Amino acid sequence: MTAYFGEGPHHQAHVDPLAALRAPGDPAWDVYLTGTVFLDIVFTGLDSAPVRGTESWARGMGSSPGGVANMATALARLGLRTALAASFGDDHYGEYCWDALEQGEGIDLSASRTVLGWHSPVTVSMAYDDERTMVSHGHEPPPEEPAPDCPPRARAAVASLTPGRPAPWIAQAAGRGTRVFADVGWDDTGAWDVANLKDLQYCEAFLPNAEEAMRYTRTRCPRAAAHALTEHVPLAVVTLGAEGAYAVDRRTGESASEPAIAVEALDPTGAGDVFVAGFVTGTLAGWPLADRLAFAGLTAALSVQEFGGSLSAPGWSEVAAWWRAVQSYEGQEPAALSRYAFLESLVPKTECVDPWPRRRAVPTIGFGRTA
Repeated sequence: MTAYFGEGPHHQAHVDPLAALRAPGDPAWDVYLTGTVFLDIVFTGLDSAPVRGTESWARGMGSSPGGVANMATALARLGLRTALAASFGDDHYGEYCWDALEQGEGIDLSASRTVLGWHSPVTVSMAYDDERTMVSHGHEPPPEEPAPDCPPRARAAVASLTPGRPAPWIAQAAGRGTRVFADVGWDDTGAWDVANLKDLQYCEAFLPNAEEAMRYTRTRCPRAAAHALTEHVPLAVVTLGAEGAYAVDRRTGESASEPAIAVEALDPTGAGDVFVAGFVTGTLAGWPLADRLAFAGLTAALSVQEFGGSLSAPGWSEVAAWWRAVQSYEGQEPAALSRYAFLESLVPKTECVDPWPRRRAVPTIGFGRTA
């Protein structure tokens, strides 16, 4: 059973995918995250990469919270009760990001803080030819003792592992029964030694991309890499770009492979975060492994048709509108449609859904909060 409730920011029809599982005594939060929030300024509609010594004009621009906020927003828009612990600057950028996340997306920031005299980290992203170039600037916030109840009790947590740098909160969260889902960034040390991912032992699932997975396992095939990773973590999910994703569950012996949905990509920023958010949603809801992969791939495909990170994260209205739209196209392959038939019992009713594809109003600092 899926619960539908109200209309939130961006006029989304909200779905609670965990409604049938909720019970007294459950954690207040479905997912906990911590990390750095950036102000993202995104330029789109560039005809080519910027060239030194010239001025390039972009046909589109937007601004939104980025960094860990991409993942937090993606989770919240899929109906998960999301808590974020982060530092925010006391400048206008920090105020804007705080308001957009707390008031705009309904993300709990009670574990977050405002740092006096600290300016917000900023990333400028330029999208062109299905690629992107980014320039970032920021300073480490002053250290502060963690809050007494940090991390809070939650069903799940999403962590980004850093080689050679364990994060104590991950072990703390796992020790309290939180299911930890982890991704990883590029290993700047060049070691690519899975032993350096100290916190992987506390994780339920690991979701690297194909290149990362093969480097860590010294394999030449992403699927072989996924199987090798299950020696270190119960569930390995390897994203394969345009080829989709492959997953192996060591506990059940199950594996699943799902192709990517072919779409015209506007901007890939944040697509990886959206994929993880979709997979976490399906896992917490208890869906079969193949359905989780299909849903994660779908949400990622919807996100690349918008620009920006958190700006592009789809909600249930976008998922429902896509499902209604693809069913209406003549000549659809029945087998392809049946792959997503599980959405029928999840998506909001047709009258709650805006036409698809659609473009959200793009928030900008200059105009404040937009509808």
